[in-house]
Amino acid sequence: MPSPERIVAGYDGSEPAALAVRWAARHARLLAAELEVVHCSLWPLLTGDLGPVPGIAGSGLRHQAQAVLDQGKTEALTAASEVRVRTSLLYGLPPPHLRRISDGAAMLVLGSRGIGGFMGLLVGSVSLELAATATCPVVVVRFDNKPDGRVVVGIDSAGSEAALGKACAIATATRAELLIIHVIQSPDSRAGSAVPAGLDAAGRILRTAVRQARALAPELTISQELATDTSIPRALLNAARGAALIVVGSRGQGLIKGTFGSNAHAVLHHATGPVMICRQPPGS
Repeated sequence: MPSPERIVAGYDGSEPAALAVRWAARHARLLAAELEVVHCSLWPLLTGDLGPVPGIAGSGLRHQAQAVLDQGKTEALTAASEVRVRTSLLYGLPPPHLRRISDGAAMLVLGSRGIGGFMGLLVGSVSLELAATATCPVVVVRFDNKPDGRVVVGIDSAGSEAALGKACAIATATRAELLIIHVIQSPDSRAGSAVPAGLDAAGRILRTAVRQARALAPELTISQELATDTSIPRALLNAARGAALIVVGSRGQGLIKGTFGSNAHAVLHHATGPVMICRQPPGS
């Protein structure tokens, strides 16, 4: 019997992380996947004394880290009691650990724990780094106010095959409508302006994506939108209002190389619901 898919969720004890773990648990149930909750303790970077205080039961930094992880498991089981939940307690910086442990997973789910208050940028550095470098799709959950909403997937000129496939899988599992949107970036998107160049090609891209989605998930209710805007992220975010999830592709190969797609970056920062980033394999 083949092993079930695996979803990995990072948990640091914060409410944003708890929201992400609950989201991950519900989707693990719908996708018949296992859930692995991971906590990365930073204490060993600051001190070598992790043991208990003599004579005080339940004390010590190692015990505290385990308590945080146990709470993460409780959050998962509260959301989906029937899901098989494994836990991993790791020591050190989260990005390399989470990147390694999520390799081969169906998705990595993270909370959005940014500093906030600056230009609406609310995604924390760990979530941003992993969205740009993890080998599996990454979901960043800031709010989850529309769990019964539709799934929206943005398609670029290359068809965003990885993003489309994941969007079909999530929409099928959640029995949601799927909206496929392709955006033409135009210097002038006002009503009555000239028809933008490339309209016919954009229409073909969108129709091809719809055919692929119907082949992948014939039972889905699929709608399509060809939008014109001066800003691609704005058009995607407008289409995703009230959505349960927005899925976008990225051709980025990591933050250091400066190749994390700007459109995916903007959507991740400004979305009001969960966002899935699917990095397209190099050369595809």
